[in-house]
Amino acid sequence: MPFKHNAERRHKFDKAEYKVTNWSAYNESLRRRGDITVWVDDSVADAWFAPASNRRGKPATYGSPSIL
Repeated sequence: MPFKHNAERRHKFDKAEYKVTNWSAYNESLRRRGDITVWVDDSVADAWFAPASNRRGKPATYGSPSIL
């Protein structure tokens, strides 16, 4: 069993105990944990979508600056 492999040495390490004292800051940090902010230059934002073409078929959705 893998959990028994280090059983004789497990007593050397104390379990870390964390006590939350500022719950509002803790909850806000959990909310922002997955927040990703991406800054895009205006020239890239203007060229993000592909220009309209006069060809038949499905139009391209994204331009070449957006696919890198």
